[in-house]
Amino acid sequence: MSKAATAAAYRHRRILNAELAVLYILAGLGLGLTVPRIRRGPDLPAQQVIGVLTTIGLGVLGLVAVIFSLGILVGRWAASNYSPRLTQFRDTPILRQTFAFALGVTVFCISAAFTIGPRARVSMAVLITAIVLLVLMAGLLRTLQVTVATSIQLSPVLSSIAARGRNLLDAAYPDDAGTTASPAAPLPAPCTTVTWPNPTTVLQRIQVDRLVCAAQAANAVIVLRAAPGITLQCGVPVADIHGQLPASVVLGGLVVGSERTFEQDPLFAFRLLTDIALRALRPNDPATTVQALDYIEDLLGRAAAAPTEPRRVTDQHQVLRLVIARPSWEEFVRTSLDDLIPAAATTPSVLIRLQLLLERVQHRAHPDHHEVLTARLTRVNDHLTKLLPPLA
Repeated sequence: MSKAATAAAYRHRRILNAELAVLYILAGLGLGLTVPRIRRGPDLPAQQVIGVLTTIGLGVLGLVAVIFSLGILVGRWAASNYSPRLTQFRDTPILRQTFAFALGVTVFCISAAFTIGPRARVSMAVLITAIVLLVLMAGLLRTLQVTVATSIQLSPVLSSIAARGRNLLDAAYPDDAGTTASPAAPLPAPCTTVTWPNPTTVLQRIQVDRLVCAAQAANAVIVLRAAPGITLQCGVPVADIHGQLPASVVLGGLVVGSERTFEQDPLFAFRLLTDIALRALRPNDPATTVQALDYIEDLLGRAAAAPTEPRRVTDQHQVLRLVIARPSWEEFVRTSLDDLIPAAATTPSVLIRLQLLLERVQHRAHPDHHEVLTARLTRVNDHLTKLLPPLA
C-alpha cells in the first residue's frame, strides 16, 4: 500500500513529463526516418544538408541545458524573493513542452542525417522540415521567455495565486445540493479508525469518486479527519470508517506527496500570499506587503461567506458516503494575518492596510465570524496607537 500511495502522488506529473517527451521523440524519429526518403521535388547536396542537420541538432540539444538552467534559476529566485513553496514556473506547461519539443527536434536531425547516409543528393523537404521545426522551436522559446518574465514580476504572480485561490474556494465549497446530505443522517456501526502507516508526507488530494464508490459498495461511511494540505505523520488518525471497509481502500483514495499543491488545498493560496507579504517586510518593502494584502482581503472576503462545516458527500441515492474535513474560518484568518500583524508592528502603512482589511472583511462576514476578526483588529489598533499616538 505504501508504494501505491506514493506512486499515486506523482502520477499526473510523471504522465505530463514522460509521455509528452516520449511523444515528441517518437514524432521526431518518425519524421527523421521518412522525410529523407522523399524522392520528388527539388533536391540538394546531401553532405550540405547533413551539415545543417548536425548543426541544428547539436544547437537545439544545447538549448535543453539552457531550459534546465532557466528553470533552476527562476525557481531559486522565486524561492528567495517570494516563497520556497511557490512552484508555478516549475510546473508551467510551456517548460515541459519546450523541453520535449527540443528533444524531438534533436532526434529528427540525428535520425534524418543517418537516414541520408552516403547518398549524393536529398530532397529539399528535409531542409524545409528542419527549418519549420526550428521556427516552431523559436516560438516556444519566445513563449518561455515571456513566461519567465511574468514569473519574476510581482503583480502577475500575486494575481495568479489569487485566481487559483478563488477557484479552490469555489471547488472546496460547491453549491450543489446533490453532494450534501443532511447533518442528521445516521452513521452505521461499528466505527474503526484508520491511521497513516507511512513516513511523513503531505496530503495533496482526495479521490472523492473512488472513496464514494468504495463506501457505497460496502454500505459504509468514511469520515476523513485530514484535509488536503495537512502533513500526515506516521500513526496519526486520518479517517474513521462507519461500517465494514478495509483500511487499505481508504488509504488508496488519498494522494500524497512531498509538498502542498493547489489541487484541493484552499489554504495554500493564503499561505503563499502571506509568505510574500512577510518576505517583503524583511527588506523593508511595505508597498509590496500592502499589494499582497489587497489580494488577501479578496480571498478572506470570499472565505468569510463559505461554510466551515465538513462537506458531506452522498452517492446517487442521496445516501451519505463520505465526510471531508474543511478549514475553519479561524484557520483562514490565522494563516493570513497572525504572522503579519506582529511583523508589521513598526510599519504604519501596513498596519493601516491591515486595519482597513479587517474592517472591510468584517463588514462582509457573517456575524458568527466577527469575533475572530475583532480580536485581530484590536491587536492592529494597539500597535497603531503605540506607533502613532493621537495628537493632544
